Amino acid sequence: MQRNIDTAQAEPKDRARWPAMRRGWRGKCPNCGSGPLLKSYLKVNHDCAVCREEFHHHRADDGPAYLTILLVGHLMAPTLHLAFVTWRPEPLTLFTIFAVGCVGLSLYLLPRLKGAMIGFQWAKGMGGFASST
Repeated sequence: MQRNIDTAQAEPKDRARWPAMRRGWRGKCPNCGSGPLLKSYLKVNHDCAVCREEFHHHRADDGPAYLTILLVGHLMAPTLHLAFVTWRPEPLTLFTIFAVGCVGLSLYLLPRLKGAMIGFQWAKGMGGFASST
């Protein structure tokens, strides 16, 4: 009987995953949705200025970069093929347009995917987020 009580106490409280990920996508605290999650382009705040939820133990690591590469590649590769087959532009023109497009889309997605990943970790109680209230 004691074992069941210990495992129930070790599990994090149920948190809504999608609202937390949407708040993270917007760069806001996954807990309250008001305080900033990031203090610069990709640097995560130590804690929320509004609700004091701690963020320092997140483990986003390379996940947002891999997701960015996956999304940009899957969006731009078919578009590149379609543009080449349809209009047959000069190679330098095609390269310039798609290089700028890939860089721009990557720069847009990277901090948003990092915020969404931190929101997911917070909602699921992964890492140090399990002991937070």
